[in-house]
Amino acid sequence: GMREACNALGYPVVSGNVSLYNETSGAAILPTPVIGGVGLIADAAQAVDLALKSEGNTLILIGETASDRGGHLGASLYLREIEGRDEGPPPPVDLAAERRNGDFVRAEIAAGRIAACHDLGDGGLLVALAEMAMAGGRGAALDPVPPGLTAAAWWFGEDQSRYLVETAAPELVLASAKNMSMYAQSIGKVSASGPGGALTLSGAGAISVAGLKAANEAWLPGYMGTSEAGSG
Repeated sequence: GMREACNALGYPVVSGNVSLYNETSGAAILPTPVIGGVGLIADAAQAVDLALKSEGNTLILIGETASDRGGHLGASLYLREIEGRDEGPPPPVDLAAERRNGDFVRAEIAAGRIAACHDLGDGGLLVALAEMAMAGGRGAALDPVPPGLTAAAWWFGEDQSRYLVETAAPELVLASAKNMSMYAQSIGKVSASGPGGALTLSGAGAISVAGLKAANEAWLPGYMGTSEAGSG
């Protein structure tokens, strides 16, 4: 499967490691295949990171969240961490869509229309947005959940081949996506930075970005100070 994906994406593997029998505190953990690759950016000045940049910029989701199955929550972090269930198949992977969506996002970055970008993987849309907000020290306000999707599926579904981008030129990005028959949807706006920065979810309140960052950065030191970590 990994070979098929690397061939489809033109991904050059230069190293890797597969650990299948790891344990922590006497309990088995998930197998951890790791692949190392290399890429070339012709002009490093064109590269963008994940940090949100400017208040008022638009957030656009690239790639479809499939409403016919309610957003993919099977084998997701949300299901495991919030619902306490570890069940269902992982999301189906369409390698052609992976290549098409990735090529589109790269082209928009090269055209100077993307200020920040994050792929949507583990945790889905809301986890990616939280990471972008913490990196940039800025808040964001999301539009209402689209019809046909539950809040959990929209915020945490792990449908594949998706990216969240920030842009100051939403009309151009959306028009470019339409011309290429790409799924793209405006889903919200970047909001204030500083103490007032918050992630605001329509119908579900807001949470301070500073509070999120503090909790995120305190987790590892807190864990390493526990007896469980010391016995691993």
